[in-house]
Amino acid sequence: MIKIITALAGSLAVGWVATAFFLPQHALLIGVVSFLVILWTNEGLPLGVVSLLPLLLFPLFEILEFKAVTANYAKPVIFLFLGGFMIAIAIKESGLHKVIAHRMLRIFPNSARGMIYSLAITAALLSSFLSNTTITLMLLPIALYLTENIRLKIRFLIATAYGASIGGVLTPIGTPPNLILMGYLEDIGMAAPTFMEWMTYTSPVVFMMLLIVPALLSIGLEGEHVESRRDDEIAPLNKSQRRLASTLYALIVLLIINSPIEPFHSGLGLNEKMLLLGFGVLMFAPGIGFLQWSDIKKVPLEIIFLFGAGFSIANAFMYSGIVNEITGYLLGMEALPFWALIFVIALFVSFSTEITSNTALISIVLPIFHTFSQQTALNEQIVLMVATIAASYAFMLPIATPPNAIVMSSGVIKIREMARIGFVINLVGVFVLSLTAYFYW
Repeated sequence: MIKIITALAGSLAVGWVATAFFLPQHALLIGVVSFLVILWTNEGLPLGVVSLLPLLLFPLFEILEFKAVTANYAKPVIFLFLGGFMIAIAIKESGLHKVIAHRMLRIFPNSARGMIYSLAITAALLSSFLSNTTITLMLLPIALYLTENIRLKIRFLIATAYGASIGGVLTPIGTPPNLILMGYLEDIGMAAPTFMEWMTYTSPVVFMMLLIVPALLSIGLEGEHVESRRDDEIAPLNKSQRRLASTLYALIVLLIINSPIEPFHSGLGLNEKMLLLGFGVLMFAPGIGFLQWSDIKKVPLEIIFLFGAGFSIANAFMYSGIVNEITGYLLGMEALPFWALIFVIALFVSFSTEITSNTALISIVLPIFHTFSQQTALNEQIVLMVATIAASYAFMLPIATPPNAIVMSSGVIKIREMARIGFVINLVGVFVLSLTAYFYW
């Protein structure tokens, strides 16, 4: 009860301060969102319960109608998660994750630092071409298997999530915000970077982050070793595992072929969300699949509710008109040097993303920063690229990015632990991105 009272007091204080800068209805929205964020952080109520509160609070305070809020809990991307979770459960139930973990241990040093780098690099490289959501779901059971040490398990899970977010920005197809930017540039008549141009811009950011972040996650773990997992400790792949491995190979190949690589390949045009959901449902098919319907209970509904809450917050910000006020305040900073503006934009987007889905947020902020760059004579493409990448570099809260939410579903990580570590990584990401944009772009 004390935590709930603390969240209520904190939200009232934030809302009161916001009245000095925003219209009353916008200050009310900020106060309600603050209440949700504090409850998520201090765990005053279960994660899933807090994630359902927008269904009650937004209509109660006339922020959004009930029908408008409920629609956010059935967004298409949520069904991508559902299919991905089914696949991840199948990997764990079949024991295939143990085999993959053994292969990783043969390549990287059998130490805490070695495993942190291996998980981060593996997640980053795969997420640059495939959905970082899908990759995190596939690596989740592997990170959980590598050790029984809770402290190491937390770091391994976080390394997986952060690696997927870091690598997702390397290509235009790595994460949804990138694709949203490409579509937005087309809508406003700007030439979008080619596939190779994009990689030229982003590779220094990804490279530096993959050097720095695992090193930071390894602090305090010197001398720690992962439990020995030798190949002779497990039997060869059984028939079920071989069938699942073949299914996963087919999924990965299909995802790669389906991904457009302009101007060389336009993709198959298949809906990735339907693709993941379809393969997830296939896990239950008699004679083909690997799960029983009772296994559906293992799908973490609290994470699905969490994303519904994130989309609801984004819709509330969009339809309330508060973005216009925010644009006005941004225009007040036009006298700042270019490097300072880039830093402020990255900082603003990175920490704003913590309270809503990065996919939802980038849809809101791209028009804001496009208008801002036009009115301040800044390079529009650099401003929009910085905002887009910063949306993926939010590492504090599970609602910010899909990889964060997925590793939180393990039940191993406390939100305060992720917030504590993620705050530092957020700042690292903002500095690396800002320096790259200023000196290289």
